[in-house]
Amino acid sequence: MTRRRVAVTGLGVVSSLGCGLDLFWRRCLEGATVVKPIPERWRRYWEPKSRVWSPLGDWRRSTPLLTRIERRRMDPAAQIAVQAAAEALGGAEIELEPMDDKRNTYRIPTFSPERTAVFMGTGIGGLHSTLSTAACHMLTPARQRLRELGARRAEEDPELVRELERVLEGLPAPKVFNPFAVTMSMPNAVAANLAVKLGFRGPARTLAGACASGTIAVGKAFRAIRDGECDAALTGGTEFLSDDYGSCFRGFDAVGALVDGDLPPEAVNRPFDEDRSGFLFAEGGAAVLILEELRGARERGAPVLAEVTGYGETCDGHDLMAMEPSGAQVRRAVEACLADAGLAAADVGYVNAHGTGTESNDPLECGVIEEIFDPGVAVGSTKSLLGHTLGASGALEAVVTVSALREEIVPPTRGLERPIADLRFVTRADSLSMDHALSQSFAFGGHNAVVAFGRPR
Repeated sequence: MTRRRVAVTGLGVVSSLGCGLDLFWRRCLEGATVVKPIPERWRRYWEPKSRVWSPLGDWRRSTPLLTRIERRRMDPAAQIAVQAAAEALGGAEIELEPMDDKRNTYRIPTFSPERTAVFMGTGIGGLHSTLSTAACHMLTPARQRLRELGARRAEEDPELVRELERVLEGLPAPKVFNPFAVTMSMPNAVAANLAVKLGFRGPARTLAGACASGTIAVGKAFRAIRDGECDAALTGGTEFLSDDYGSCFRGFDAVGALVDGDLPPEAVNRPFDEDRSGFLFAEGGAAVLILEELRGARERGAPVLAEVTGYGETCDGHDLMAMEPSGAQVRRAVEACLADAGLAAADVGYVNAHGTGTESNDPLECGVIEEIFDPGVAVGSTKSLLGHTLGASGALEAVVTVSALREEIVPPTRGLERPIADLRFVTRADSLSMDHALSQSFAFGGHNAVVAFGRPR
């Protein structure tokens, strides 16, 4: 079977560094980051060890693909995926035609609907909606009962009433149960919303591989086009991890995965540094890549930003949270990706590393890079800028890798002062002539995924 070549023709981003590819890329090259104290209200429920995060900021961008009513029917993870997709489609010079004004759906005359797919990754999917729905369901009757008790005791015990009001302030919940709770909560809504919005009839798959989800989605989309299952695909990853009670943050805080809360904000996020203390929890983000069969992309005059050339995936089969100590399956994923792309390790100029900043993962990843690649390969961690966006991280890192190849400049790894390994870590934006680069992700559950990109030939 003939292996078709696969082009990247469009990119779209929603991130803590800003919404939109140009702003995102410029701030990456500046080495910017956003580190702020967690919402004070979260500290009503527990005493966190880590007390900073990277919030998403004002992420609700105006786009004709989302009406006000549609936003009320979509989880934020799905909303930001649609926003990123709108930008990626525009960047790929793909025109949309309205299909149903009432439903606000579109079609793409350029692509056959039956031959166009969606492959999106997410670690947790509709978490925000799940938690909000549960809070409304459980707390609405409890809040009402507390108010009734307060009204009965108002005259004889005003201090009790004031205490009840303080308790009620700490139990926020939506006032009305959302009738779209099921479709907002289900993880597959991320891909399904895009397929419905754009009239795609090919596969619409949501890939859940924890922190590797975005990378897995890009890899699966690449193989589907390369092997003839479809001709074009929207792919990437999305995540939105905020809730009124900080419960998702607390989950990672409880297992000691997050940055030390006693460090000043400018010193917390430092992958591959001797003083690393964990990863910076990010509120969320989304990135979408448009992939097309290369010949078709060139025939329509599309901007070819890069080629996807290979993909490798393995599972440690070891532990749900800890990487297998030898790194054998991480190494096998990298080698499988190189073999799939027909590359020697010496061909790779840049590795966008997983680079979380955790005590155990960083040394293991460095060891694999040292074993496989030449000493001159540039290594960087996008998470040093964005924090960890879980299921979106691999897709955001794929966007960085494509942009670095295209412009032949590598963004810095922030906070790296005492490297744990003798690698060529990039600590300031650095020009680099290269033809091939890798983006790699390693996740809870032992999911290892690596994608290779090349400059268009």
